[in-house]
Amino acid sequence: MINWGIIGCGNVTEVKSGPAFNKVNDSRLLAVMRRDRVLAEDYATRHKVPRFYTDASQLINDPDVNAVYIATPPGSHAGYAIKSINAGKPVYIEKPMALNFSECQKIIKTGEKQGVPVFVAYYRRTLPGFLKVKEIIERGAIGKIRFVQIQLLKSPSEDEYDGKLSWRVDPLISGGGHFFDLASHQLDYLDFLLGPVKSIKSMVLNQGGFYKAEDFVSAQFLFPNNICCSGTWSFTSAIEAGRDVIEIIGESGYIKFSCFSFEPILLENGEGRHEFVNERPDNVQIYLIDQVVKAISGKGKAVSTGVTAARTSWVMDEVVKEYYKK
Repeated sequence: MINWGIIGCGNVTEVKSGPAFNKVNDSRLLAVMRRDRVLAEDYATRHKVPRFYTDASQLINDPDVNAVYIATPPGSHAGYAIKSINAGKPVYIEKPMALNFSECQKIIKTGEKQGVPVFVAYYRRTLPGFLKVKEIIERGAIGKIRFVQIQLLKSPSEDEYDGKLSWRVDPLISGGGHFFDLASHQLDYLDFLLGPVKSIKSMVLNQGGFYKAEDFVSAQFLFPNNICCSGTWSFTSAIEAGRDVIEIIGESGYIKFSCFSFEPILLENGEGRHEFVNERPDNVQIYLIDQVVKAISGKGKAVSTGVTAARTSWVMDEVVKEYYKK
């Protein structure tokens, strides 16, 4: 039985992940940690978790906890992950894996030294709709892929207009702006589909002035087999222009789908136009958590590891590096 402890039982764990630890075989959620005792106890009570802590070290050193899910902001991922690994406990880390690629490498090296596995919550690698896109490509429905286009356009939040800024736009905590939080899912998924990025060119700006982090990114990526990708991310666009689109264009057709809104998947080729459901489970991390539990138990493999996730952190670092040299 894998007895999980969660460090940082905040919003992401309420539905997306937390309940899934009790739903997959050979797994249960035994303990949670949050610095605020009232909030930690409230979470434990509502989710029927037997133990709660306000100190991460107490959770890590709980002899009955044998795997740790780190769901704090990225700035603390490396510290908690390395402590857990040195305690001999496999880690499942929220994305992005760490503040930057360098911290990812430290986590990986510690895991290798201790013989402890590292997994990261890039769960789109396991969701049915995203696997359907992979299957469509692999059966040759659009022929050889020529290029990929990504557009993610969002307007500022009400809090940003009011000057109430989230940690997600504090580079010291998140690594960058919303690009790090959201584009990481898209870029990791393309790594899963196409392989590791080979080269990158980018333009990174702050256009809105709501915060110091980047709010506009235009980038080009070269994947294996000469597959090109262009992406535009804007977080100060008009609300009417909002979009969440990935298009994969091949020699004989194309696929169009969303990353976050789970719109139906569109395939168009010489055989016509087809739509496929992009299922969103109640607990979107459940399929990956199931894989992670099996991997820790020696009964299978998981598709999102520290090694794969670190590649995405490297890509994001490369995209914004000139911006943060200023």
